[in-house]
Amino acid sequence: MLAVYLPILYMIILALLFGAGTVLLSHLLGPTRPFKVKTESYECGLPSEGAQYGQTPVKFYVIALLFLVFDLECVFLYPWAVFYRKLGAFGLIEMLIFLLILLVSYVYVWKKGALEWD
Repeated sequence: MLAVYLPILYMIILALLFGAGTVLLSHLLGPTRPFKVKTESYECGLPSEGAQYGQTPVKFYVIALLFLVFDLECVFLYPWAVFYRKLGAFGLIEMLIFLLILLVSYVYVWKKGALEWD
């Protein structure tokens, strides 16, 4: 039964070897001539001013993670909407529980002030 998946395994191994091989070949055969101007930061043709790497505030990451969590909700809603009639009352109750959990988490995030942008 697993012999059916053997060609897929061969393709995965071949793809990994091809990717690793091309990276290795470009590293070995490519020219490396580092000098001062090449290693400096460059932005819009102007020399950089100030610190090169500033710290990004945590609120950007919090908003991004919250977006992912609540965006994945939509991913789970689509299959439910397609099979809604086949699932019946059980599917409706399960989805209501799922939406209730998301609503509670949304209210929690809102009350904690994670959505505030000060």
